[in-house]
Amino acid sequence: MCLAAPSLVLEVHDGLALTECFGQQRQVSLMLLDEAVAVGDYVLIQAGGFAFERIEPERAREALALMEKLMAEGADARQWGTPA
Repeated sequence: MCLAAPSLVLEVHDGLALTECFGQQRQVSLMLLDEAVAVGDYVLIQAGGFAFERIEPERAREALALMEKLMAEGADARQWGTPA
């Protein structure tokens, strides 16, 4: 199973985008997308560094908030020695 976290597009140049997700920046290819991507958009990225879907900002923010909550709960569970 693969889980793709929405990544914010910071720059777009020559078919590549610089993206950020949870403080990590990554350069990805846009060649699999059939729609234009601009700074401020959110994309999903597959293994190998290819963006495969542009998603609506509201949906991206909701997914990121949920992921942050789950990661925090997992960290809390590990702190107390209980399975996450």
